[in-house]
Amino acid sequence: MANSEVLLIKPVDGLGAEGDQVKVRAGYARNFLLPQGMAVPLTVANRKQVEALKKARGLREAKELDGAQALAKQIEKTSIAIAVKTGEGGKLFGAVTANDIHDKLAAAGVTVEKRRIHLGQPVKTLGKHEVKIRLHPEVTVELSFDVVSENPIEPAAS
Repeated sequence: MANSEVLLIKPVDGLGAEGDQVKVRAGYARNFLLPQGMAVPLTVANRKQVEALKKARGLREAKELDGAQALAKQIEKTSIAIAVKTGEGGKLFGAVTANDIHDKLAAAGVTVEKRRIHLGQPVKTLGKHEVKIRLHPEVTVELSFDVVSENPIEPAAS
């Protein structure tokens, strides 16, 4: 199989950031990276661009880190409660998922991508729970939230 060396101009998930020299399949480079403007073929003239791209990358990464740290402070101050329907004995109908947490954070004015919320397993019990939110490779914040019943809890009939 033919490989091609390209210089990335924009960050590509799973491949690298701008300024990286990567080997990819020729078809991937020819049909996707080059037409999308994400990469250029690696030539002697293009190698000179590497320093400028690495400088831009450093500035972008520093800006992203600062933004992630500011968002982490905002999330730490936020407390959310998720009201769910319960049956007898406080048993939940359904479960609390990352989607529910994302919606509550958005309602509180905190914008976080859904894929950044790592819940592990859906929450199926009432009470206090924690979730990890990975904002940046170097910034992870834990958010504690309460799951409460929206209707009065009736004791289970034995």
